[in-house]
Formats: sequence, structure tokens, C-alpha cells
Amino acid sequence: MKVHHLNCATFRPPLVAGGLVAHCLLVETDQGLVLVDTGFGMNEMTNPKATIDPLSRKLLQPVLDINETAISQVERRGYTADDVRHVLLTHLDLDHAGGLRDFPKATVHVLDSELEAASNPRNVKERARYPKAQREGVTFRTHRAEGEDWFGFQAVQDVAGLPDDILLVPLIGHTRGHTGVAVKGDDGWMLHAGDAYFYRGEVETPPSTIFALKLTARQTETIREQRLSNVERLRELKARGEVEVFCAHDPVELARLA
Repeated sequence: MKVHHLNCATFRPPLVAGGLVAHCLLVETDQGLVLVDTGFGMNEMTNPKATIDPLSRKLLQPVLDINETAISQVERRGYTADDVRHVLLTHLDLDHAGGLRDFPKATVHVLDSELEAASNPRNVKERARYPKAQREGVTFRTHRAEGEDWFGFQAVQDVAGLPDDILLVPLIGHTRGHTGVAVKGDDGWMLHAGDAYFYRGEVETPPSTIFALKLTARQTETIREQRLSNVERLRELKARGEVEVFCAHDPVELARLA
């Protein structure tokens, strides 16, 4: 399988030098194209106020470049939206699921607890992070957090209809149904850890952090103990060097892999 690393949204939040990205994957398989996350889509480019709430616009400072949308990058590679058969989401936050409507024929895979959180938000924070409009017309296939062990992670499963080298790796904490997505490319296994962490230093040894991103992690987390436990496990996995670990928003990680 050939794996492309894409930036599907750029952000310029205050106090974060170098900004942030929306690190997505485009995977070429015998079953068609697979996207891991979508970043912002055409709807956010043309009418950002419809799905990006005022606080997110203020804090994230999105650049909103139409050329960064997943659909634009798919088409530049000679494909069409219909060639994207599956989308695997780490979670349904607005900056990860914005492009879903650009791929109307794709099956969107997500943990059942994540779709439940989006469909039945428990508080103001969940209502803001899951704009209903981003899910309109989307065909979801939900998965339970259960399965086999994989490099010390539990409840890992493959996805029916896709190669065995694409796995869901639950990383609950940032949201109720947050998951990583593991893909085995030409150079071995890689793990897209979504928003399990925001800055590469968090999974380095010794760890380091950026205050603004540490604060962001605290403000956006749903289950703190599980999120912190996952960061520790990801740090151990990265230290062993058996799997390429990266998150959704670190521009240095993206530049190294793209």
C-alpha cells in the first residue's frame, strides 16, 4: 500500500510558533482509496461560520486554503471523490470531520462511542465540537472498542473490507470514542494517534511540552486519566522504535513524513 501524508488544514493559533496542521493520510489500496481523517472540507472554505464556532475560529485562526482540502489533493493526484471508498476517523471533532461531505459515496468508520457522543452530546463542549451539519448525508459504519493486542495496545481490530494492514487502535480520552489508526506501509507500521497528544515532545524521552498546547489538551479532553495513560503508552511505543508514531497537528512530524 502506498501512503500519502497530507495537510488538510493549517492553523495559526496564538502562542504556538510554527502553527498547527491537520495531518491526514491518503492510502492507496486494492479496494480503492482510504482517507484517515479529513481536516476541513469545501464547506468550511466557502461558509466557515456554518460549522466553525466563533471560539474555535478565534483560538485556531484557520487559514482556510481551498487547496488544502482533502478533495482538492485527491483530485490533483488524478482521482475523483468516488475513488475514496472508505474514511477512517480518529474522532468526529470539527477539524477532523469537515471533509466528510466531499466524499458522499465513502463509508465512514468510527467507534460507536464516538458517534454516540456526537449524536447525543452531554454538555456545551460536546455540542460545539461536533457540528451536526458535518454529518449530514454521511454513511457511517461503527465499530466497538474490542479486538486483539497490538504492540501492547488492547482492543485493536481490522476493518472488514479493507486490508489487514489497516487497524483501529482505541485511544480513548481526548473524546469518548477517540481512536488511533495504524497502517502498514512500505517502511513498516505507522500509527496516526489523532489528538491523543498535540506536540511531538510529549512522546519523546524525556518528555517536553508547549504550555499553550498543554492547556489545549486539558481544555479539550473528556477522560483525563485515559488520555494521560495513552500518552505514556505512546511514548513507550515510540521509544522502542517499532512503530512510527505521529499525531494530527504537529507540523514537524508531518514535514518529516511527507
